[in-house]
Amino acid sequence: MTRTLMVELGSRSYPIHIGSGILGRSDMLMPHVGGRQVMVVTNETIAPLYLERLRTALVNVDVHVKVLPDGEHYKNLEVLESIFDALLRVPCDRQTTVIALGGGVVGDIAGFAAACYQRGVPYIQVPTTLLAQVDSSVGGKTAVNHALGKNMIGAFYQPEVVIADIKTLDTLEDRQLHAGLAEVIKYGLIRDPEFFAWLEQHMDGLMGRDTRTLIEAVERSCRNKAQVVAADEREQGERTLLNLGHTFGHAIETATGYGSWLHGEAVAAGMMMAAELSRRLGDLTTDDVSRIKGLLRRAQLPLNPPAELNTAQFRRHMSVDKKVSAGVLRLVLLHTIGEAYVSGDYPPDALTEVFSLRSEAT
Repeated sequence: MTRTLMVELGSRSYPIHIGSGILGRSDMLMPHVGGRQVMVVTNETIAPLYLERLRTALVNVDVHVKVLPDGEHYKNLEVLESIFDALLRVPCDRQTTVIALGGGVVGDIAGFAAACYQRGVPYIQVPTTLLAQVDSSVGGKTAVNHALGKNMIGAFYQPEVVIADIKTLDTLEDRQLHAGLAEVIKYGLIRDPEFFAWLEQHMDGLMGRDTRTLIEAVERSCRNKAQVVAADEREQGERTLLNLGHTFGHAIETATGYGSWLHGEAVAAGMMMAAELSRRLGDLTTDDVSRIKGLLRRAQLPLNPPAELNTAQFRRHMSVDKKVSAGVLRLVLLHTIGEAYVSGDYPPDALTEVFSLRSEAT
C-alpha cells in the first residue's frame, strides 16, 4: 500500500512516496540519484537500524556515510562543518547526492549542507520520524540553530524526492511519536477542519501505531503541506500559516536548551497558547478551545509552557523570531478550527495573559 503525491514547483517538482517497507526500494530512490557518489547523512541512533537497508537500494554508486550524534542540540554550525569535512575528504563532486536518513534534525542539517556544498548539490529526504515525515522533510526548509534562536541560519532548498517509510515508526519512541502528532494536528487547525474531525475519530489508532491509519495521516498532512508550499514556496504569504504555535514553541525550545523539550512538544504548547489568545480576541469559541485541548491531551502532548519560563524570557526569545517585521511580532492565530490568519494587531495585555497560562500540568 504505497501512495505518491507531488509537490508542484514547476521544473523543481518532486514526489513524496508514502508506504510501509519502502525504504529499500531502488525504483523509488535511484531515479533521483544523478551522479556516481552518494553521501548518506544519518545519526548514531538511526544508522544501526536502517543504514544497511538503505544501502541495498543504492546500486552502482559509491556510498559514503557521515554519522552524526543524535539530538536537537547538535543541530549547529560545528556539526554542519563536520558534514562539509566528510564531503571534502572523499572528495565529493558537484554531482554527489546527499541523502538525509533520520528525523527532523538530520533532514534539516543535511539539507542545509547540500544547499551550501559547492553552491548546491542534490539531496534526498528519507525521514524516519513522524514529525519529519509529515512536516520537516517536505517543503525545502533547511537550517541549523543558533544559541539565540532556532533555525535562524538556513536556506530554502528543495529535495529531489521524499521517501516516507511508515515501518520506521515501529522503532520510534512513544514520546517522539506523540511529538510528531502535534504537527499532524496543526494541519487540521490551520486549513483542514475535516482532517481535524478525522483525527478526533482516529487518534486511538494513531497512538496504537495502526499502519493504515498512520499512512492516511501522513498522506493528508503531506498533501496539505504540498499545496501550501506550491502556492508560497518562500513563505511570503500562506506558508506563514504553517507556523501556528511555532513562535511560542521556538521560544520554549531556545529558553530551555535545545532538546529539553522536543520540537513537537513545544509546538503543542505553543498552539494551545495561540488558541487561548485567539479566544481572548473573540475568534475561537470556548468549545473550539476545548476540542483543541482535548485532542492534544489524547496525543499526550503538553498543554502549557514550562512553569519556569516567565514573560520577560518569552518576549526576549520571541523578539528574534523570523516573523518580526518592522519591530512588530506577527503571530499565527485562528478564526476557527480550520481557518488561520497572521496578525500583529493584538492587545499587549492579552498576550501577557497568555504567557502566564499554567492552568494545566505540562
